Amino acid sequence: MAYTTIDDPSAHFHTHLYTGNSSNRSETNDANAGDFQPDWVWIKARSETKAGRIFDSNRGATKLMYPSATNSEATTATSLTSFDSDGFSLGTSDGINKNTITYVGWQWKANGGSRTTFTESGNNPAGGYQANATAGFSIIDYTGTGATGTVAHGLGITPKVAIIKDRGNSTHWIYATTTVDGSNDALYLETTGAKFDSNSDIDITFTSSNVQLANNWVDVNGDARNYIAYVFAPIQGYSKFGSYTGNGNADGPFVYTGFKPAWVMVKLSSGSGEDWHMFDSKRSTSNVVKERLIANGIAAENANDSILDFLSNGFKFRENNAGWNGNNNTYIYMAFAEHPFVSSKGVPVTAR
Repeated sequence: MAYTTIDDPSAHFHTHLYTGNSSNRSETNDANAGDFQPDWVWIKARSETKAGRIFDSNRGATKLMYPSATNSEATTATSLTSFDSDGFSLGTSDGINKNTITYVGWQWKANGGSRTTFTESGNNPAGGYQANATAGFSIIDYTGTGATGTVAHGLGITPKVAIIKDRGNSTHWIYATTTVDGSNDALYLETTGAKFDSNSDIDITFTSSNVQLANNWVDVNGDARNYIAYVFAPIQGYSKFGSYTGNGNADGPFVYTGFKPAWVMVKLSSGSGEDWHMFDSKRSTSNVVKERLIANGIAAENANDSILDFLSNGFKFRENNAGWNGNNNTYIYMAFAEHPFVSSKGVPVTAR
């Protein structure tokens, strides 16, 4: 069996940097010879204090949400205006295209906006999904039933993470995961809170076919309420979702991923008061990685700390900080690859 089925991760995930100009414009990716039409785009200002924006092709380009806030979905014609065959197009909104402000756009590929629909059946919601089974990523839109039911994700393997938001109401962003100890846990993406264990009333579980939604938990399954879910399953050599324990030392823990990372997000899960920290290899082109953005906040990019190294087969922390390496603290992470540690042809990746 080949080490990985994805030799070029940039065909499925890509980080794009640009500087705003307050004019309608198209942003062209430098990934995979232009063969990359994104379906989930997360944009964050780097040089200005501004909330990030999330867009996806299930809901449509003009629908935006803020990962740092509980706000319901907004509609705007001046933010992201289209998902293009080689990138995305922008309007004149200050949030994503203000003159001279630098931005980062993280992009994931699903299925080009083409959905497989499903109808309500008993307690199972109606909706649709577009899945990229090769990369373990699915976007699901659905209408809740208020009772325990399932929605299909189309991946064919069991996910580890789902990020879910009520589109029409002011509710929490739910980050549901089984990566800490195998149990069903959840965190709020827009806060600094600790994880909480799911139970019969608030429970999200995964199978190779479905995501099971909790009984009338309004954050994920209120009756007749509309939701969006971003679902991730690990793919060897391309993506990994897990947890690690900090040691409170400048010679911090090494986290094995099986690939050279392109993007990493970490969060303290065993306690509260710490942010969701995001790093990538486009903003930080050499070790030690310092450039940091916050998923749950509006702060501009911070480059004051020597945080971690991106290695050929994982990442290693280089600083004692409660945000990512407190002694005996537990952290969760999401990571996507720049290059697998070993390609399907047996070629090893080069170090940074």
